[in-house]
Amino acid sequence: MAASAASGSSENRCLVLGASGYIGSHLVPRLLDEGIRVRATSRNLASLETRGWGDAELAEADALVPEGLDAALAGIETAYYLVHSMGAGKDFGRLDLEAAANFAAAAARAGVARIIYLGGLVPAGAASEHIVSRRATGDALRRGSVPVTELRAGIIVGPGSAAFEVMRDLVYHLPVMVTPRWVRAKSPPIALDNLLMYLVRLPQIPAAEGRVFDAGGPETLTYEQMMRILAQEGGRRPPIVIPVPVLSPKLSSYWLRLITAVPTNIARALIEGLKHDFSADDAELRDLVPQHLLGFREAVAAVFAAERASEPVVARWVEGAFAVRQQRIDYAYYAKRASAAQETTAPPAAVWSVLRGIGGENGWFYLKALWQLRETLDWLAGGPGRQHGRRHPTELRVGDRIDSWKVLGIEPGRRLSLAFGMRAPGAGMMEFDLKPLADGGARLTMTAYWHPAGVWGLMYWYAFAPAHGVVFSGTVKEICRLAEREAQNARRPSAAA
Repeated sequence: MAASAASGSSENRCLVLGASGYIGSHLVPRLLDEGIRVRATSRNLASLETRGWGDAELAEADALVPEGLDAALAGIETAYYLVHSMGAGKDFGRLDLEAAANFAAAAARAGVARIIYLGGLVPAGAASEHIVSRRATGDALRRGSVPVTELRAGIIVGPGSAAFEVMRDLVYHLPVMVTPRWVRAKSPPIALDNLLMYLVRLPQIPAAEGRVFDAGGPETLTYEQMMRILAQEGGRRPPIVIPVPVLSPKLSSYWLRLITAVPTNIARALIEGLKHDFSADDAELRDLVPQHLLGFREAVAAVFAAERASEPVVARWVEGAFAVRQQRIDYAYYAKRASAAQETTAPPAAVWSVLRGIGGENGWFYLKALWQLRETLDWLAGGPGRQHGRRHPTELRVGDRIDSWKVLGIEPGRRLSLAFGMRAPGAGMMEFDLKPLADGGARLTMTAYWHPAGVWGLMYWYAFAPAHGVVFSGTVKEICRLAEREAQNARRPSAAA
């Protein structure tokens, strides 16, 4: 298990399974601030290593791979279960049950004292697979011998919350919305800070052991009311909402795919549950964990204030980072993305040697005329598209300009992060990631991230999507080909020899 040194005053070491997810990524620093020792896990360890959680142990664990759970749970007293499989598509319900059963068994073997599970509110007569799966996951965890405290929350108001980001995208992307009737459905939205307080405090309360609690905010609103408030707090005119009866949840999910940058499978799962009114019977929870519950307007204002106060500089792409979104609350939190990868026999050093010379006189290695055409179009639109060149042909440093791009981050031999600088409706980044292979070769991945600004930003992305696959694939192949040639030349004996 890869780990960094842990610290903290509390003897209660807790595990956060799913620490790279939305709630987990906010819960871990909150627990650390409380002096609680944290082991943060994810299926992909690299996704945790960039978080800056110096006082947390970092480990790789997947609830669908039971043989790795025993090591992750060793020495743990409280385990937070924050994973779900909505992003997996149609089979997510079965995967959720399998993962929960694996985790419950492993927690029992490890002697865990309590599991804290974050589920969702369950309205009467709910049939949506998303809602049923969240409830069934709690049942599966309770079938194990470790006591489970389940917290059922509705819409979470915080940056990155899928439901909140769907509403943000709708508000900023459409001045007029023809929507299904679910915009009149009601829900008690809860602020992220309030939910995190519940999650931190509940393991410390003996009376919460083995209990199920609803968690909601102080008011119940329709989605239409929430979108109007969101628009007002964001300085926008509230959208005109026209509900119609013909848009089913399934049709709505296809419509949202075009309008929002929230991952499609997640948006679809959420939409299927929005035909219900939700309520939270949270009186007992409020007594156990007293706190000031933020109303929806307060919570939205807190979201925007937190984003504006966030770190203004980043060294690489992180989902939702405000700096990547050019400090714009109206740019989509979630990014559209496209990537290509290529393996090569050339050593990583040879690949990096070629990559660091990108742009300027070398151009972008593949279909250079297409890159130049895009730059010319930008120049004709008044952008910096034809500002070719770079400070040095091979040396790079943060802040350098490479044609129309800016270097945001460099990890020599590993990663190059570039910010998109041409005029377009949104904000973008390009990253080259280089990984060594066991046979001495390397794998180069090129990924573009795009945070669209409104419908025009989405249309811009879809217009260029067909070219991305061709250009990116060709670019990484050409870089690897040049690296192999460079490595071969380096192995040849010199003429003098």
